[in-house]
Amino acid sequence: MAASRDELKRLFYQEVLPKFLPFSDAATKELPLTRLLRLALFQASVGMMMVLLYGTLNRVMVVEKGVPPWLIGLMVALPVLVAPFRALIGFKSDHHESAFGWRRVPYIWFGTLMQFGGLAIMPFALLLMADGGNVPTFVTWLAAGLAFLIAGAGLHTTQTAGLALATDLASDDTRPRVIALLFVVLNLSMLVASLVFGALLTGFDQMSVAESNQRLIGVLQGAALVAVALNMVALWKQESINRERAEQIKADRQAQKEQPRFSETWAKFIQAGSAARLLVALGLGTAGFQMQDILLEPYGGHVLGLTVSQTTRLTAIWAFGTLAAFALSAFLLGRRVDYYRISVAGALIGVLAFVAVIAADPLGSPLLFRFGALLIGFGGGLFAVGTLTAAMNLADVEGSGLALGAWGAVQATAYGLAMFLGGTIRDLVTSITSTGAFGPNLTGEAVGYAFVYNLEILLLFATLIAIGPLALKGGHAARSSSKFGITELP
Repeated sequence: MAASRDELKRLFYQEVLPKFLPFSDAATKELPLTRLLRLALFQASVGMMMVLLYGTLNRVMVVEKGVPPWLIGLMVALPVLVAPFRALIGFKSDHHESAFGWRRVPYIWFGTLMQFGGLAIMPFALLLMADGGNVPTFVTWLAAGLAFLIAGAGLHTTQTAGLALATDLASDDTRPRVIALLFVVLNLSMLVASLVFGALLTGFDQMSVAESNQRLIGVLQGAALVAVALNMVALWKQESINRERAEQIKADRQAQKEQPRFSETWAKFIQAGSAARLLVALGLGTAGFQMQDILLEPYGGHVLGLTVSQTTRLTAIWAFGTLAAFALSAFLLGRRVDYYRISVAGALIGVLAFVAVIAADPLGSPLLFRFGALLIGFGGGLFAVGTLTAAMNLADVEGSGLALGAWGAVQATAYGLAMFLGGTIRDLVTSITSTGAFGPNLTGEAVGYAFVYNLEILLLFATLIAIGPLALKGGHAARSSSKFGITELP
């Protein structure tokens, strides 16, 4: 009887479960599925913060609180000051000196503290900036900027070290599927967070000033506590104490052995394969997809008359499109399709997405607008998977922390700059058209938004020019012939 029960258990875990549970084949004996899913929770905290910083807050502050879009764009883009250092953060975590032999834990821990601190002070700084009072304007701007900067620094540090830790724990064969799982969790958390924030902010535009301020404080500080809880659960007992590594570091220090220099390691990495062209295409493509990020929800409110709750749900639509892109990417990569060609397909879909968003205004169609948001997520997902897979194939050159940090640094830098430029260009164009400089037919709220969306289409064409030679060359299939990680997704 006991033998029969053991056989049934073996069949369930080895035959039945892998067919129905996504990413079950990413687990190994050293990294079981429960531990892997728990580790993925750090991406949930990152996704929640991205929804807040890049979606919900900019809509609330621009439409309901009347803060100029260029100012919110500047605040949201401030974490870009930290983003270029993601490669350095990854490199430092590769060679971190710790008495316990840890490499990633200290960076994830301090990143978590910064996430909490930034979100904790953010609502008060934003409300001061919006409502003014007796506090000088420049002080409110500095306070809000500091809150965004601290929260963004925590986000980048946590994600860079967390991805590197996951790469360390995974085997060579399962590493692509582990990274894929982490990014699916990121998008699922963004989808769930957008729905939760949308529910919490339902009726926000009908609340009194005191009620809306209290609600905003509760949402942001509650998110700060959730971020800490998720990261602590994710980090618990993931990186074991490595006394051998600690002793080796101590011996190297006594022998005055120099640690590798970042500049030399970076030069070696950038010369490997097609790293430089990949990073250029990544920067252009990320800017092409993300310049709209700070404008999409205000566009829905200003031009199409959607409510806070309705525009917040756009993030869920976008995240659903991204998850669908992950599923298709898994299918294609499992059949060894060139990952650069997947990125090209994503850029082309992005062009169609922005055409749909632009057309939603003259057609007066919120449905077409939502479809455009879906395509933005789908095209961006294909592009991200293709470029991430390419970066992972460069990860063995000089360490996972540096490779994934470089990918994250370029992506996050382009992300922040694009959002700042998107808000600034929209305000500038709107100001010029309001004077009638472009004629009576080019006036109104929609013109500034449409200008930015057309600029994004041009950036995506530039991306195609940059990445095209790599895609035409062909032969860039994932090293492992196994699935990317979500082929079995029901």
